[in-house]
Amino acid sequence: MKGLYLILLSFLFGCNLPDMQTGKEVSYYFDQPAQIWEETLPLGNGRIGMMPDGGIERENVVLNEISLWSGSKQDTDNPYAYYSLANIRRLLFEGRNDEAQDLMYKTFVCKGTGSNLGDGANAPYGSYQLFGNLVLKYTYPNESDSIAEYRRRLNLSEAIASVSFKRGNVNYQREMFTSFSGDLGVIHLVADTDRALNFSLGMNRPEHATISLDGKDLLMRGQLPDGVDTLEMKGMRFASRVRIVLPKGGDLATTDSCLSVRSASEAIILVSLGTDYFDKDGAGQSLEKYLSQAESKDFSTLRREHTLAYRSLFDRVSLDLGRGERDHLPINERLAAFAQDKNDPGLAALYFQFGRYLLISSTRQGLLPPNLQGLWCNTIHTPWNGDYHLNINLQMNHWPAEVTNLSELHLPLIEWTKLQVPSGERTAKAFYNARGWVTHILGNVWEFTAPGEHPSWGATNTSAAWLCEHLYTHYQYTLDKAYLRDVYPTMKGAALFFVDMLVQDPRTKYLVTAPTTSPENAYKMPNESVVSICAGSTMDNQILRELFTNTIEAAGILGVDSTFAAELAAKRDRLMPTTIGKDGRIMEWLEPYEEVEPTHRHVSHLYGLYPGNEISIEHTPELAEAARKSLEVRGDQSTGWSMAWKINFWARLQDGDHAYKLLGDLLRPCVDEHTKEVKGGGSYPNLFCAHPPFQIDGNFGGTAGIAEMLIQSQTGLIEFLPALPSAWKNGSFSGLKVRNGGEVSAKWTEGLLTEARLKAIVPGIFRIKLPANSANLSLKKNQKPVSLPVIDGMLTVDLQQGDELILIM
Repeated sequence: MKGLYLILLSFLFGCNLPDMQTGKEVSYYFDQPAQIWEETLPLGNGRIGMMPDGGIERENVVLNEISLWSGSKQDTDNPYAYYSLANIRRLLFEGRNDEAQDLMYKTFVCKGTGSNLGDGANAPYGSYQLFGNLVLKYTYPNESDSIAEYRRRLNLSEAIASVSFKRGNVNYQREMFTSFSGDLGVIHLVADTDRALNFSLGMNRPEHATISLDGKDLLMRGQLPDGVDTLEMKGMRFASRVRIVLPKGGDLATTDSCLSVRSASEAIILVSLGTDYFDKDGAGQSLEKYLSQAESKDFSTLRREHTLAYRSLFDRVSLDLGRGERDHLPINERLAAFAQDKNDPGLAALYFQFGRYLLISSTRQGLLPPNLQGLWCNTIHTPWNGDYHLNINLQMNHWPAEVTNLSELHLPLIEWTKLQVPSGERTAKAFYNARGWVTHILGNVWEFTAPGEHPSWGATNTSAAWLCEHLYTHYQYTLDKAYLRDVYPTMKGAALFFVDMLVQDPRTKYLVTAPTTSPENAYKMPNESVVSICAGSTMDNQILRELFTNTIEAAGILGVDSTFAAELAAKRDRLMPTTIGKDGRIMEWLEPYEEVEPTHRHVSHLYGLYPGNEISIEHTPELAEAARKSLEVRGDQSTGWSMAWKINFWARLQDGDHAYKLLGDLLRPCVDEHTKEVKGGGSYPNLFCAHPPFQIDGNFGGTAGIAEMLIQSQTGLIEFLPALPSAWKNGSFSGLKVRNGGEVSAKWTEGLLTEARLKAIVPGIFRIKLPANSANLSLKKNQKPVSLPVIDGMLTVDLQQGDELILIM
């Protein structure tokens, strides 16, 4: 009888049930409505976002749009900054760092309020903001009927959120998605009893919006403050238009600010929203275009077109780490069980795909990169303005892009980086009298590149160099020379800034960045002063060596700038090398200062381990061991994104079990089930990462870390299962990417690789490090047996585009 009931529901609602045998669907669910925002289900198509809470009588759907920012472009050039630079450097070189920091607080900051200490909604810096709320109020034939079989599910395989339950004798089904094909929100409501669907619909926003009707469409319009004119709104314009279609009849009524449906059995709600950031008419009549195109199609067509467009990205990669008895638990219960017993490998695979889902959902070509909260926020004053923090957070957002086969989703960050160059050139001239371009820790949609208002964190000036690592990484995975030619001037400009900015430390004779920081960390001086500002830091040196090396390589590939490349090589040789202190750890600063907080969340001096590749077990074993000791002192417990970073560190050190332990820490439930109080870093019930509050970088860092445990290629060698934890004894993956233009798959049993595949996306020579169990290796190239020489455990193969090499152990 139960099986018949499930088949009937599938027929009635047109939903795809999970294939329990093949396990192709990736999803999670709750058995009750959301009580807090971090229990709602995130939907997004790279531009618009929806987060429904699945309420029974009243359902709130949070709306977002990736470009909705208050604020405006501003003049941040501080005319006094450069005149103090020489004195700041002199004080640093005299060991009077505390005095140098005091002088910086007075002079070497941006003009104006900067980010307004993270509360920029009404300042020129601005803030990413909630678009609004869509509110549905449902009424039922008999309000006293009880609720049964409630399920609220996020289907990652199709990017669809659903709610189903039974009230009395009526089955209700809701499906929502942000269409990847139609670029609008779609909500489908169904009751399996005629005329049993009744609801009203309204919209609201805490400020700066008006609600009205235009015919039978519900319309919301508004304009945000630009942060300059406080008397009237002169900032970004935005609008949303909502239309209801009743395919099987019913009554649609309107009031001044509400749409009401009575006596229906099916309804399609179309939600179109936009701003004038990219499209000057984006908050006007263009909204109608999306509605009209969607209105002419039935729901099954809208759904099918959406899933086809979405799955062209999501289906590129599969990961199977095994199944267990917890697969069918509600996600909040599953997280709680995992905190007590880590025997749930399928949860890691789910989390991996959730990170890919979030990246696909929060950015797309031609738009903006995901911000601190990706695409999703539910407030006007978003934490830290929901901006682009450039001392790791924005970069971490893109760590999974290449390796998890979403290379084109790297491009919004790359295009955003190129847009910062003109402003960065002005900042370089005004603050440092240097050529090239620079940006510091803060970034927004208004091209803010100046030092922040608080030097302890705002003085970090290697952010442009770090961003350029992403420009070159995209080339390393794609080998697209036309692309490299396009981004090379941006890389060259970032390197040129440091050619001018670097100065010689008279004490050590090394070239140093001065002033600078080791991001957000502080140290004690001999006089017990707590200081953040320094001359040179290990992270700076590692990033600059990487920038100079990548720029030199790019110039060689393109056949340009040989003289400039030689100058960069000479500068690179004069940077202080990564150094091991007397305690056996990597030194964080040029001098062996005592950390104020030894367990600080930033582990910036290990940049060369990850995401860089300066430190490795194979090529620099002493530094790798010092990095291990540094991590042991830093400790595992931290904010969510910091623990995600540490997964990648331990994976690079090829300690899979420690990486898995960090993954367990990252997945720790941080919300009390009863009080809903948030305690410490970990994961919210909907799998959002908790700093706390929610920051999406931890999700992306965790996904990248899982990939790093399965495949590595940063040293020029492809290594399968380099940090496989003992918890993942059997499994497989397909579709991951490696540098030099390859796509890889693998299978393993009892922790040993049994089969690996390498497909050339572009022609190239690939080097593969063979595992210890490869004595009986057999090879096939394009399904035909081949023989290739193995030298020192390495296999080298020359592949043309489309060729596939299969390794069977």
